[in-house]
Amino acid sequence: MIVGVPKEIYPGERRVALTPVVVPMLAKAGLEVAIEAGAGVEAGYPDGQYQEKGAKVLPDRAAVFAQTDIIVQVLGHGANDKNGDSDLRLMRRGQALVGFLRPLGSPSKDGKTDASRVQEIAQTGVTSFAVELMPRTTRAQSMDALSSMASIAGYKAVLEVANALPRIFPMMTTAAGTITPSRVLIIGVGVAGLQAIATARRLGAVVSAYDVRPAAKEQVQSLGARFVELPLETQDSQDARGYAKAQDEAFYAKQRELLGKVIAENDAVITTAVVPGKKAPVLVTAEMVKGMAPGSVILDLAAERGGNCELTRAGETIVEHGVTLIGPINLASGVPHHASQMYARNLTSFLANLVKDGKMRPPESDDIIRDTLLTQGGEVVNARVRELLGLPGLVAQTG
Repeated sequence: MIVGVPKEIYPGERRVALTPVVVPMLAKAGLEVAIEAGAGVEAGYPDGQYQEKGAKVLPDRAAVFAQTDIIVQVLGHGANDKNGDSDLRLMRRGQALVGFLRPLGSPSKDGKTDASRVQEIAQTGVTSFAVELMPRTTRAQSMDALSSMASIAGYKAVLEVANALPRIFPMMTTAAGTITPSRVLIIGVGVAGLQAIATARRLGAVVSAYDVRPAAKEQVQSLGARFVELPLETQDSQDARGYAKAQDEAFYAKQRELLGKVIAENDAVITTAVVPGKKAPVLVTAEMVKGMAPGSVILDLAAERGGNCELTRAGETIVEHGVTLIGPINLASGVPHHASQMYARNLTSFLANLVKDGKMRPPESDDIIRDTLLTQGGEVVNARVRELLGLPGLVAQTG
């Protein structure tokens, strides 16, 4: 089977789905690689490096789709709401597609809902796999692209904040006296939050963190940060997959009231709280922003999902009440070399598990394949996605 790597077309996207180093690994699994000319250049991987490792370089996008059995992308149609639909006409029935497809995301600005995007993929007849649906199991850990990219985003978020903050992060003893360290608050201690804590600590900031899940306290403290404890009932704070669960509005109202005082004490706040398949909860109100010192910075990693801050504008940096509000989209693309390297390793593990003896294994043979399978045979077949998108359950075939 041949794996095709088209150049990413989302505006500003610099990552590439596979890097040269994984080509021999895929060859061991019985897979050839064909890459669109120039696909890896912006991530620091020229065509020659792919050829040296045994990959074929094809002249254009149409050739990649036409000559390969499995298409791998970073942002496929669904995750790419700008121009991803241009790939639909290139896909063909029976071909496989693997990448970020945003099956659990939010409606986008062009008016299309996730249901319509996922169904557009289904209508091409491709067998698609969404990496966002990867189960959180030990066996699937090496394939968890969502965590890999969240880790990169958490790191990059701190650098963005440090650049925007009119203060330095570490304590410094200088000829002009001692400069006190900046105080940084991380809200949401998932993969991105933990990496943000570690990075802010490395830069010398005094870091505190809050999460609705009490279990996060030990992780926060292990990184040398202070865990902010709020007197809230949080017994039912995470689902079976380890993700935070959405709470009711009364809970969020009480949380905002208590968080306001903590936020006012910090120079910078990074929010990372998202709930799969739902709009991000608003944790930082306009009133809280007003209570921060002039020159403070808020970076909202949930901007694409509606934002944790009431004033966030996705894809923009604005100033309100003297506070800089950053609403980044696609932060991982800002570190394309290593982000591509990590993503390529995740995909290689996934593909090695998916393909055996030159054929794709049936979904019922493996929980990772079953959980990530999104569309097949013209239908959206993932039960979790069908439920979230309000589609009726599939009737099992008999006989």
